[in-house]
Order: sequence, then C-alpha cells, then structure tokens
Amino acid sequence: MNKTWYKEFDWLTILIWMSITAFGLAGIYSATLGPVSQFLPAHIQDNFARQLTWVTLSVIVIVFIQFTSPRSFQQLAYLIYAIALLLTVSTLFFGVEVNGARSWLQLGGVRFQTSEIMKIATVLAVANYLTSRRNIEAVNLKSAIIATFMILMPVIIIMLQNDTGSALIFIPLIPVMLFLSGLPYGIALFMISPAIIGYLSIIDWQYGVIATLVLTVVIYLLQKRPWLGLTSLVFGLLLVVSVNFALTEILQPHQQNRIEAFVNPFQDPQGAGWNIIQAKTAISSGGIYGKGFMQGTQTQLRFLPEQWTDFIFCVIAEDFGLVGGSLAIMAMLLLLMRQLSNAVSIKTPFAQLVIVGVVTILFTHILVNLGSAMGVVPVIGVPLPFVSYGGSSFLSNSIMLAVCLNLHFRQREMSLFA
Repeated sequence: MNKTWYKEFDWLTILIWMSITAFGLAGIYSATLGPVSQFLPAHIQDNFARQLTWVTLSVIVIVFIQFTSPRSFQQLAYLIYAIALLLTVSTLFFGVEVNGARSWLQLGGVRFQTSEIMKIATVLAVANYLTSRRNIEAVNLKSAIIATFMILMPVIIIMLQNDTGSALIFIPLIPVMLFLSGLPYGIALFMISPAIIGYLSIIDWQYGVIATLVLTVVIYLLQKRPWLGLTSLVFGLLLVVSVNFALTEILQPHQQNRIEAFVNPFQDPQGAGWNIIQAKTAISSGGIYGKGFMQGTQTQLRFLPEQWTDFIFCVIAEDFGLVGGSLAIMAMLLLLMRQLSNAVSIKTPFAQLVIVGVVTILFTHILVNLGSAMGVVPVIGVPLPFVSYGGSSFLSNSIMLAVCLNLHFRQREMSLFA
C-alpha cells in the first residue's frame, strides 16, 4: 500500500456500514433487553452481547481482508467454492437442526451456518468462470448453463437442509451475473420470468397466466426466436399448474399456512396470520417519530415473533417511527448504490461481477426481509443484512462487503493481471 492509502480507501462505505450496524444493535437491544426481557429466556437476553462480539470480530476480519492481494480472490475462487460446497454437504449429515432446518455445523464451541459461507464462495467462483468465458451468446448457451449449474448446486443442497429462505437468495444471481456477462435481454428475462410467474401464481392462478402471456410476447419481441417464445409459453403455463398443485398437494401444512397467511392473514388471525398481522401493527403503531427506544408495545409485550431476527425492522419502525425506519432503509440502499458506483469505476470484469453479485445477494435479503415484515411476500425467514441478530449472517455479509472494499481499494493490482 502506498503512503496515501487512507485517501483512496472507501471510508463512506465503512461509515454507512457502521450506521446500519448501529440500527441493528439498537433493535436487538430493545427486542431482548428492554422490558420484554422478563418474558424471554436467559439465552435470548444474551443475544445483544453475542452480536456485539460478532461485530467486533467482523471489524478485525474487514481490516485483515484489506491486506489481502485482490488477485488471490480470483486464484482461489474454485478452491473456496469446493471447500464451501463440502461443508454445506457435510451439514446434511453432521449438522445441527435449528427451527426445523439442518443448516448449522458445529466445530468445537462454534456453530455457524454453512449456507452463509456458500454465498461469497459462489459469487467468486461464478465470477471467475464467466470472466474466463467472455462471449455468452444466445446461440451457444454452454457457458451460461455451466454457470447456472454452479449456482443451482448450493441451492439444491440448502433446500435439502430444509432452509428454503437461504436457498432462494442464490436464484437472482443467475440472471444478473449472466446478463452482465453478455447474455441477451430476452434470455435474461426468460430466466427471471419463473420468479415473476410463480409469485403471481401464489396470489391467484389467473395472474400467473396473464403474466405468462405478457412475458412470452416481450421475450419473443426481444429475441425474435419462435422456439424461445414457445418455450416461455409452455414453461410458464406448466409453472402455474405446478405452483397450484404444490400449494394444495405437496407443501407441508406449516408451509401452506404461511402462503395462506400471505394471501389473507385475517383468515386465521390467531394462527397462520398472526405473524404478519403483528408485524404490520408494530410498523404502523410507530407513527412518524416512533414510541421511543424500548417503548414499543408490540415489541415489549412480546407480540412480535422472532423480533430480534426476521422481524427486527418492525422493532426499529415501532421504536423510531417512519423517520427511523426510512433512515435505516435509505442507509441500506445507499450502501448498495455505493458498491455499484465502485463497480462502475473498476475496469476489471472479475471485480465488477463480484461486486454486483454481492449487491444482488444483499438486495435480495433486504427485499425479502422487508417484504415479509410488510406482508408483501410470504414469510420465509431471511435475516436483514447487518441488522438482524445472527453471527454467521453478520460475519459472512461483512466478509462480502470487505471483499468489495478490497477490490475497489486495490483495483490497480487487479488491472495489472486483467
């Protein structure tokens, strides 16, 4: 590093990260050590202290990564991916089950979620592969298929762990990373279409059919390939049928209840709809300026479920109101925009893809978590980055951010090998 390194380092990202972390620590403290603590077991009351420990560890890791050669991320990408994949598979057989998901691995006195490690490993490996295959064309999708397979491998394994929420986070990487690597608009839209059709089909099968028809027309107009348009139509209709069949015949009762609660939470307000109703109530009860730190009734009277993890934003919104909740969201979005801005300034394709991949994962987390809290998407148990309680999640997200900082800060070293 040169003598003026401190001038080139992205201190704004660190400042935003610290601000988001402060929101998270305040929310966890309120949700576990406020008046509500009388209703909580001792190990839950210790969550704030544990989170503070993970924050401290993350600071050390972020600093350490800045002294790592950026070239090593590319050189070791496949090895990191293989090790992470091995750990994820091992969790299926030797993992610890928490809340019905066998997604935790215990090594000594430390328990960590292997799917979190898999995220940065997948981004690095796919970015490395795609930047060594510069020309991805619609007529030759071999490279795109291989990259897609690299992303779907952890998805399948994590699904087998019964951790649907973590598995779904990987899916947006497919269209985003392939599109940035040269995949045409029509093919990229075709890859996104299942998520759109599936989401609308959950609400009503007729919406799914309409979405299928509209997307088929748009995909055909973009690509002018009849086979692609026909494939889109057939696949979309099959997806609508499959979603409806899954909702009634395949999903387990608790999963069906979550879907039904998403569509109409007041159908079972004391059962499946309880979580969404209480979350919405907490957010709205905060008003504009909030009820005050540790003064939120929904939080302190223990109406909110998992208020230190999945519904942490509801705690923040109730305590600090629309103003506080909006500031938290703006800070998260500003963090992502800053990383995209850094990616644009970097000339190395590998670094650009890694940063965009990280932004995609973080954005998906934010979108799903806030959507669940506001009743816009089904509750699937996805933490809010840097805010929700969870050591594995906080550390892995911090590592991803640290890699982005490194690739931007030491971009000259990467360009020498590009």
